[in-house]
Amino acid sequence: VQLQASGGGLVQAGGSLRLSCAASGSASSVRRMAWYRQTPGTERELVASITSVGDTDYSESVKGRFTISRDNAKNTMYLEMNSLKPEDTAVYYCYADSVDPVFGDRYGSWGQGTLVTVSS
Repeated sequence: VQLQASGGGLVQAGGSLRLSCAASGSASSVRRMAWYRQTPGTERELVASITSVGDTDYSESVKGRFTISRDNAKNTMYLEMNSLKPEDTAVYYCYADSVDPVFGDRYGSWGQGTLVTVSS
C-alpha cells in the first residue's frame, strides 16, 4: 500500500485545515488508518485513528477540535482540523495497517508527511 498525504499549509491560530491521505496499491487490504505528527527533536505521536468500520480514537490534545474520517470507496482518509493552535504545528503523517492479501501478514505503511504551520 502506498499513501499520499496532502493538505498541509500555513494557517492562523483559530483557523482550519483539512488533510487528505490517499491509498493506492492494495488499498482494499487496508484496515486501521491513523494520523501521526512530529516536531523536530520529538517522537512521532498519534493524533487520531480510525478502523475500517469507522471507530475513531483521538489524543487528548486534539479531542473536540479534530475529526478523522475515511471514504473507503475512494480509499482516502481525512483529518479535519479546527480551532488550530500554534502547538499543532508539525509534520503530519498518515499511516495504514494492512493485511497482505496473499500471505495474510500484517504490515504498516507511512505517507510522506505534510507540514502544518499555525501562526499565533
